[in-house]
Amino acid sequence: MRLDLSLYLVTDPGLCAGRGLVDTVVAAVRGGVTVVQLRDKHAADGEMIDQARRLKAALAGSGVPLIINDRLAVAVESGADGLHIGQDDGEVAAARAALGERALLGLSVQTLEQMARLDTERLDYLGLGPVFATPSKHDHAQPLGFTGLARLVAASPLPGVAIGGLKAEHVAATREAGAQGLAVISAICGRPDPEAAARAFFAGR
Repeated sequence: MRLDLSLYLVTDPGLCAGRGLVDTVVAAVRGGVTVVQLRDKHAADGEMIDQARRLKAALAGSGVPLIINDRLAVAVESGADGLHIGQDDGEVAAARAALGERALLGLSVQTLEQMARLDTERLDYLGLGPVFATPSKHDHAQPLGFTGLARLVAASPLPGVAIGGLKAEHVAATREAGAQGLAVISAICGRPDPEAAARAFFAGR
């Protein structure tokens, strides 16, 4: 499956609750979202597998991949298109072995030191950030700003998507820093019209 990191949606169960997870995602994809990551830090694996299967069915034919956050077992069992892990969420080699070669595998990177230790043969892309502090993640690293983001991008051998407090008005600065796209949560999930919120990221292009 082709990986287009232009607009990468990370779901939030609380922010999606009013409209519903599937409806939020489908509307966002209509608006231009190019990757969907299912993230739920508190749901049991069985619940996430069910959510993933429903999202996978809803995304069928769209060309938009479904990535699972952190939960390797959920990614494998649900038939999702890939997995995204953090620095403390297990070994890249083990994840690749379980997922197989065709699945997408992403890794969060916050520092140049982490970048220097990359297992580039087994990864497809990187999540770079946080660019700004964000309430979506309380234990995030020191915000990079766009200058720090540019340093990470310059050192990266893999495509990178920027994350952390980003909004539609940050598209130009993110592109200027060299990232392939933006990953967002509240800028789409937290809006009453996810389709319109997603379209706003492409308004100036």
